[in-house]
Amino acid sequence: MSPFGGWGTLAAFLAPLCCRGSGEEQFEVPMEPKHLLVGSGEFQVINFTASCTDPKKLVLETALHKTFLEGQAQWKLFKVISISENMELMCSFICGGKEEMKVFNITVFYPPKQVLLTLSHTSVAVGTLFTIECMVPAVAPLEGLTVTLLRGTEILYNQTFVGTARFPQDAVVTHHTTAHREDGHHNFSCKAQMDLCSRGGGLVHRFSDPQRLEVKEPVPSNQMVTIITIVIMLLILFVTFVLLCRHRLRTSNT
Repeated sequence: MSPFGGWGTLAAFLAPLCCRGSGEEQFEVPMEPKHLLVGSGEFQVINFTASCTDPKKLVLETALHKTFLEGQAQWKLFKVISISENMELMCSFICGGKEEMKVFNITVFYPPKQVLLTLSHTSVAVGTLFTIECMVPAVAPLEGLTVTLLRGTEILYNQTFVGTARFPQDAVVTHHTTAHREDGHHNFSCKAQMDLCSRGGGLVHRFSDPQRLEVKEPVPSNQMVTIITIVIMLLILFVTFVLLCRHRLRTSNT
């Protein structure tokens, strides 16, 4: 069972608050908070409670499959399963011949289930430019999603997304950097964190598998090798010329 189902269950049990009026009896379906977050494909347990002691026809209206779990005269407990899109639940009952109804909004979110890290090279020379890319497939909402690129525990780069699209999208972060010697001593990884606190939820995060980068010393180019070879040959010729000159001077003096 996914952890989001358990979270939804806990939120549902914490949600109901009994509301009673003063004077004339007020009938209400106490289902606070009115908005709940549910992971795509998960279930939600709804505690449907009336404020009068002997309600009639306690009904939870939804097109999704629901299961009656338990209940008494004043309340019923339902389990709504396979929630895959934003929807409204209609709760109604009759007290004293008066029908009351309340709308309960469910927002579906798509948490980061995969975080995929890609290095443009697995082996680079010191000073070489390389690219780090992190993709978080099929997440929603993008608003509040932060993707962080890490070298060991050091933050290299992070990006917080904006947008209110209801449908899942791929979130991609690309960072260009230069290879340093110390890069070869650390793992590279990516963290995706979805902040749902402003929507009544919590923090959902996931890490990628670590990636290792092999860092080598720079290899001299062919042009550099040619220059070095020429310089060495010139030095040898110069030294040889100096020795020959000295030898001739000694020979002439004798």
